[in-house]
Amino acid sequence: MAASSRKKSTTGVTAARRPDVRLPPLVPFDGEGLEPDGDYDGLRFDGVDLTDASGRGARFMDCALDGCALDRAELSRARFIDTVLTGVRGVGTDLAEASLRDVEVVDARLGGVQLHGSVLERVVVRGGKIDYLNLRKARLKDVVFEGCVLSEPDFGDAQLVRVEFRDCALKRADFSGARMESVDLRAVAELDIARGVDRLAGAVISPLQLMELAPAFAAQIGARVEG
Repeated sequence: MAASSRKKSTTGVTAARRPDVRLPPLVPFDGEGLEPDGDYDGLRFDGVDLTDASGRGARFMDCALDGCALDRAELSRARFIDTVLTGVRGVGTDLAEASLRDVEVVDARLGGVQLHGSVLERVVVRGGKIDYLNLRKARLKDVVFEGCVLSEPDFGDAQLVRVEFRDCALKRADFSGARMESVDLRAVAELDIARGVDRLAGAVISPLQLMELAPAFAAQIGARVEG
């Protein structure tokens, strides 16, 4: 759970603290589905089909979820602590108001994930593709999106503190009403902001990104650009 010390670059952006998840020896999960408010500690979910599972308010601590199906899984207000999710897949997973702390999400294939009102702290999302990620009114602190594709993510009214986007594609992102502090967008492979370009105060972008976003900035202040 220990994380590396934070470093500040020459631009004044404080780097996100990454999770350092070190799982203990795990016991294979041999149950069927999940239970609301269930306690799952030190378990490995290996290829478990959790489609339509009802685990609202459940707690996962020191767990590994490998290749699990999460279609329409009900995990609102669930807590994930010191946990690694690898190759999870599914559509319509409900994680509204969930809490993720010291979590790694690797090579996920998800669509329509509901994480509105959630809290993410020391989380890495690495690889994979997530469509229509709903993070409205979520709080993200020390979060890294790395080498992944986020298609139409919704960060509306979210709070982002020390969030990094590295070698990932942000397609049609919505930052409407978002609040940012030390958000690093310079290493984004593809930056496409559909709404909320006016909310980038507190973010750092590259000179090239500034040029690409210039028409959106001009439109925001009502300027007309003509040759």
